[in-house]
Amino acid sequence: MATQAPSGRILVVEDEESISQPFAEALRRAGFEALVTATAAGALELAASEEPDLVMLDLALPDGDGRDVCRELRRHSDVPIMMLTARGTEMDKIVGLELGADDYVVKPFSAAEVISRIRAVLRRSNRGDDSRESREKPVQIGELELDPGARIARIDGSELDLSRKEFDLLAELMRHAGQVVRREDLMSEVWDTNWFGSTKTLDVHIGWLRRKLGDDPADPTYIETVRGVGFRFAAPGVEEP
Repeated sequence: MATQAPSGRILVVEDEESISQPFAEALRRAGFEALVTATAAGALELAASEEPDLVMLDLALPDGDGRDVCRELRRHSDVPIMMLTARGTEMDKIVGLELGADDYVVKPFSAAEVISRIRAVLRRSNRGDDSRESREKPVQIGELELDPGARIARIDGSELDLSRKEFDLLAELMRHAGQVVRREDLMSEVWDTNWFGSTKTLDVHIGWLRRKLGDDPADPTYIETVRGVGFRFAAPGVEEP
């Protein structure tokens, strides 16, 4: 007997009905609730009113660019976003991920594969109260304090304004403080095991995170680059030279 698929509300933003309607039906068969809109304005309206669990966002929309929709969503929401586009170059993927997308789907695509990736992204987003983060205790290294359960990071007592990806990246590095964390492992943990390609987006996020921590890459207090391998976060209780 088939098992019940996990529930979730998916907002599909796609102006080609030949894509959106069959995919919405595939989502419903898989146990999801599907909301469909063909415009950027509709995407922002439905995202605000319906609070979807994930947004499937086309880049080429009749009334705007999906990347602008992504930027606007990220101003006030950490809802997982999967970008959908006919363009599949490496740079397009990097730009999409740097804007805050969680995954990148290139047309044409297999509905079964994308639904599997949606489930993976939803698991990765740790939206449930029983997630690992909710059970973790706060950790402090130097002037930096991280509370995984509350998803708050402070330095010198001041709260840091971190995006969801920046917070997840900081948390993963601090979980392994004093150890080298490989680039591939960071991408797998913070992004998604289904994503593959260049890890340049990781360098961009590390750069943003360093700036917010006031960390000098040439003389880091917290995040040290281990060339050709990954990154090492300062060990607890160890004063950096």
